[in-house]
Amino acid sequence: MKSRVGIALLLLAALGLCGCASSSDSRNGFRMLRAVVVERGFESPGQGMDLQESGIWYLVLEALDGEASARFRFFVTQQQYFRFPEGASVELTLVDYTLRDIRLSR
Repeated sequence: MKSRVGIALLLLAALGLCGCASSSDSRNGFRMLRAVVVERGFESPGQGMDLQESGIWYLVLEALDGEASARFRFFVTQQQYFRFPEGASVELTLVDYTLRDIRLSR
């Protein structure tokens, strides 16, 4: 009887660990990466955009994400666009691969 209870407890513990390991949390969390601006661009107001909008500014950045090299394209403000020229070394703050902050590297 004690062995059956022990086996049942072990099975419950193993199932609990498997459930933790296979959680379906799609959040990738908070990251800080160093990157280099490789391209800057502007998309003028097009079809479907409000006539009062001035267009979309973006930066293309290359960063090392762990062992891999990653290329990101983020929409930025006009002020950020002019602040970070091509070749600028920057620090990115990402939350779930969404740009939260960009600043010049020290």
